[in-house]
Amino acid sequence: MFLKKINSVRHTLAFRLTLWYAGIFMLTSCVAFLFFYFLITSVIRDRTDQDLLGEARTLSSILRLQGINAVRRQIVYEAQAAGEKKIFFRLLSLDGQEFSSSNMSYWRDIGVAKAAIEQLIVENQPVFRTVNLPDRKHNIRVLYAIVGRNIILQLGQSMENYTRFIEAFRKIFVTTMASLFVFAAIVGWFMARRALAGVEAVTRTARQISEGSLKERVPVKKYQDEIDQLALTFNQMLDRIQTLVTGIREISDNIAHDLKSPITRIRGISEVSLTAGASEKEYESMAASTIEECDRLLDMINTMLVISRTEAGVNKLDAKKLDIGTVVRDACELFQAPAEDKDIRLICRAAGNFSISGDNRLIQRMIANLLDNAIKYTPAGGSVEVKVDSVSSDGVAVSVKDSGIGISEEDRPRIFERFYRCDPSRSEAGIGLGLSFARAIARAHGGDIVVASEPNRGSIFTVTLPKTGL
Repeated sequence: MFLKKINSVRHTLAFRLTLWYAGIFMLTSCVAFLFFYFLITSVIRDRTDQDLLGEARTLSSILRLQGINAVRRQIVYEAQAAGEKKIFFRLLSLDGQEFSSSNMSYWRDIGVAKAAIEQLIVENQPVFRTVNLPDRKHNIRVLYAIVGRNIILQLGQSMENYTRFIEAFRKIFVTTMASLFVFAAIVGWFMARRALAGVEAVTRTARQISEGSLKERVPVKKYQDEIDQLALTFNQMLDRIQTLVTGIREISDNIAHDLKSPITRIRGISEVSLTAGASEKEYESMAASTIEECDRLLDMINTMLVISRTEAGVNKLDAKKLDIGTVVRDACELFQAPAEDKDIRLICRAAGNFSISGDNRLIQRMIANLLDNAIKYTPAGGSVEVKVDSVSSDGVAVSVKDSGIGISEEDRPRIFERFYRCDPSRSEAGIGLGLSFARAIARAHGGDIVVASEPNRGSIFTVTLPKTGL
């Protein structure tokens, strides 16, 4: 179980981010340590070289002032004082032959480098060599320098202190890097977990939703960072999904309710005709009634499909530039006869050019639905006024005002729901999809529809649409 948990953690994004944090931190730390390592070793080596050069200058001064014998005594004294295992001196001729030295019993394996002497003679500059003996733990730094006429000094010094310092530095480096790696891993894990906390919240919410809880939402913090933007987008997606699911449930319920009546009527007419021994004329009447009810059912189903597909964004609009004023005037002309039949005065105020980008067929149906509703619910002697205005530099408003029965305050929030019909309208023909269709079309074009109404004083439906493209 424990190994399984470790294996699952190993495949997480937090684990990979932790490795990246720790790896980058370790890499930069290594670069910094290596820089200081080379800097310190360079400084120590330069200081050792300066000490050797200082000894060579001192011996050169003694040789010049006191002679070669004083130099011989001085090198023996210096070797004894520093420790014969720490330093050695040799005095050489130009051909590399030794003629005097300190105690060389410990340094007998160190010979004279002919190449160094040749370089010294040619360049007349001190020459340094680092010698590594197989049986010696520490390197030896050797200086070749001219200290007098035809006299070369070979001066060697053990780099024991230098080696010990480097070894101590390496141990500190390894210990420090191990500690830093653990520290970087802990900090990286904390940062990764903290950064991915929002993603985990989204994952938990998605898991709860997959179990059937559409009401769950991801908590959004106040940082407004990328994780918060992800949470906001996820919540908006959930709101949209919940709206669509609710709409599907409502459609299912409404279809079950509204299809029941026409199907029952079709069955009743058919049953009566069959059992009553009807004549051929009555059968023809039954067929006509059946066709009428079927047409009504098909119209309702097609309208519901258009609304659903439009709200879901499935239907692609055939958007073209059109004059909404012309569309309104044509619709008023079409509904003039039905309005006159009911003794209703239809007024059209759509003079001018109001260009928009939209689907002409859908815009026509939307205006027709609003006019049909206005005429249907306005009593004889009333009036319906249709007006087109510019509401801003980039918007057009189409308002349909009637003097009809109006809408109560309780019904007003629900009139755009599918199949919803207010109580006073139940005697009127219709399926309750006209306003739902109008709102779906308006929103698909980037606009919206609102209503202002008072019972028995009429209603005003106002559609706002953008002038330019979708």
